[in-house]
Amino acid sequence: METGHTVAVFGAYGHTGRFVAAELRDRGFVPLLSGRDADKLQALAASHPDSDVRPASIDDPHSLDRALKGAAAVINCAGPFTVTAAPMIESALRAGIPYVDVAAEIEANIDTFTHFADRAGGAGTAVVPAMAFYGGLSDLLVTTAMGTWTAADEVHIAYGLSSWHPTAGTRAAGKISRQRRDGRRIRYTHGQLEYRDDDPPTLEWPFPAPMGPRTVIGEFTMTDVVTVPSHLSVPEVRTYMTLDAAKDVSTPDTPAPTAIDARGRSAQTFLVDVIVRSGGTERRISASGQDIYAVSAPLAVEAVHRVLTGQTRTAGVASAGKIFDAPDFLHALSAHISLEPHRE
Repeated sequence: METGHTVAVFGAYGHTGRFVAAELRDRGFVPLLSGRDADKLQALAASHPDSDVRPASIDDPHSLDRALKGAAAVINCAGPFTVTAAPMIESALRAGIPYVDVAAEIEANIDTFTHFADRAGGAGTAVVPAMAFYGGLSDLLVTTAMGTWTAADEVHIAYGLSSWHPTAGTRAAGKISRQRRDGRRIRYTHGQLEYRDDDPPTLEWPFPAPMGPRTVIGEFTMTDVVTVPSHLSVPEVRTYMTLDAAKDVSTPDTPAPTAIDARGRSAQTFLVDVIVRSGGTERRISASGQDIYAVSAPLAVEAVHRVLTGQTRTAGVASAGKIFDAPDFLHALSAHISLEPHRE
């Protein structure tokens, strides 16, 4: 249990924000509820009358500073992160507190690394973007699989989702990302991002049992193409998504997630399968669990715990695999994910 550190949650009333606030309470933190909609904040706080509620707007820096006053750290759960990340990081830097977000947007994470690396590093403040299912979990898996390797030829990350019922935030973020890249898709090859107008390939991915081989969309590029190359020398980073899940998230009338248990998790299950290759050697690791949005909460909260207790390897803007001991971090998530140890 923690010692009562107050952690601000911006976007606390959102789908992932609720999971994060609950995880903070379970871990002994004191969540400070913040966000742009005062009515939604009050409705959320009704179930926790002792909660500190502080509405704030990304367009009003003073309101953000008031929201973070007295907080030991902030977790930004409010997308689209292309819009919210920079103002929240600015406020965290002014307050001198660590910042963590759950951004899955490629462009938002590129912006964070590009615009805040020098300032956050100079201030000695930890800024950890994409500390969620997409970006964070896979980066920890890749780093663990790499082991003592300092470089690899290829990284492949295959997402085996049973389904993908997107939240309103996911849809809004996707819309902005498509606008920023003019509708083009993206991949990471030869050590850089490449924008393409053609359709991605479809292939079979050999997921481990019990899932087994599944049809996937190849080059279904996620923010792993930002987090992994930010600290590992790998010229090729490819991500894949099960075809059914890709169809779900691209279909306009796919409903939002529906809770099936007391924790609010949906029935969705996931398996993340990672392969790294160097020369003639291949290493593989996989992790499985339930509900990609729910599992983002222990990822983000464990990150805050480690930053506040000094369990970090660097300061400034850094992905999960860079700033934390990746194998140890994954072990700490054993209540939330099942890990298949890496093998060659």
